[in-house]
Amino acid sequence: MALTFYWYPKCGTCRKAKKWLDEHGIRVEEVHIVEQPPSKEQLRELYQKSGLELKKFFNTSGMKYRELGLKEKLKTASEEEMLDLLASDGMLIKRPILTDGEKVTVGFNEQQYEELWK
Repeated sequence: MALTFYWYPKCGTCRKAKKWLDEHGIRVEEVHIVEQPPSKEQLRELYQKSGLELKKFFNTSGMKYRELGLKEKLKTASEEEMLDLLASDGMLIKRPILTDGEKVTVGFNEQQYEELWK
């Protein structure tokens, strides 16, 4: 099963996740999340399969998130509005995202990677 790894190479967390994958011999198809952000429909699918709330897909520590004042806006935003925002700019998406088409992880948690991807 091919794994898709949405990442931003300059992101420290993404590099840690990539290093873990490499050390465990796990091959992935890399997608640069800023140059090739997932579409709204891809994001909807990732979100639905992740079991997470949609707000967990936002990169809350990013400058863009703060610039747009999303902390307040997301409190009342609809699912469609959130998906539109995420699809509009890869820098708004929490990364890395790793998926095999069924399972989805957002961010890097070594224990979670051990359980799901090893």
